[in-house]
Amino acid sequence: MSNELYIKRDGAIATLIFNRPEKKNSFNLAMYHHLSTLMDELEQDSSIKVLIVRGVDETAFSAGADISEFLEVRFHAEKAKEYNDIALGAIEKLYRFSKPTIALIRKLAIGGGLEFANSCDFRFASTGSKLGITAANVGIIYNLTSTKRLYNLIGPSKTKELLYTAKLISAEEGRDIGLIDYVYAGDEIEKACLDFATKIIEKSSVSNIGIKQVIQAIVDGANEEDEQIRNVILDSFSSDDYQEGIQAFLEKRKPNFS
Repeated sequence: MSNELYIKRDGAIATLIFNRPEKKNSFNLAMYHHLSTLMDELEQDSSIKVLIVRGVDETAFSAGADISEFLEVRFHAEKAKEYNDIALGAIEKLYRFSKPTIALIRKLAIGGGLEFANSCDFRFASTGSKLGITAANVGIIYNLTSTKRLYNLIGPSKTKELLYTAKLISAEEGRDIGLIDYVYAGDEIEKACLDFATKIIEKSSVSNIGIKQVIQAIVDGANEEDEQIRNVILDSFSSDDYQEGIQAFLEKRKPNFS
């Protein structure tokens, strides 16, 4: 099972890889358990500055949950609640991950696959990709947490359209409605994504971690700084990164953040 989901590290960039291409990287319940564990491990790794989430090859990003096991593990309300708690708990850890995150989408991001992508800070998609939430095709109701994330990206009308019709849209249409940030040809997307990640890791991780916390607080409904956010902001003025940034500015050189 562990080979179906694994982490690859390259300096300050970590990549979470979905490795079930024969099933279009669909997730079974065991993989959601494993994702939760991996996210805990990544959160404790201070060397990571960016996390990329992707499928192992060009087959798919993820086609979502593995429907073939639903009658066993997600049938009737009690089992569905247990399944949803595990799956949504794992996705929540990705959404709340403290470092910047990028979804690299190729071919398919459907259902739970799009949930993964929407839990990242940025979404890169290759031309020819298909995106959608197909809950209405199987008679279930999309959960509120993930619906809100979709709503925050594309607004109420487009959210209703995608969910009511269960249609799949192109990467280009996704970009037009705010679901996708960047679209690249298949042979260009990996370099573009890596270049973007590199631009992030060259900046202060103190700044980027704090910025993500501030933006998340706004998304969660905050209109003013609470004590936690206030301390995050003020503590940055005592950080090594702040000292290095000021010194680099005065010396007219590029900062070398720790």
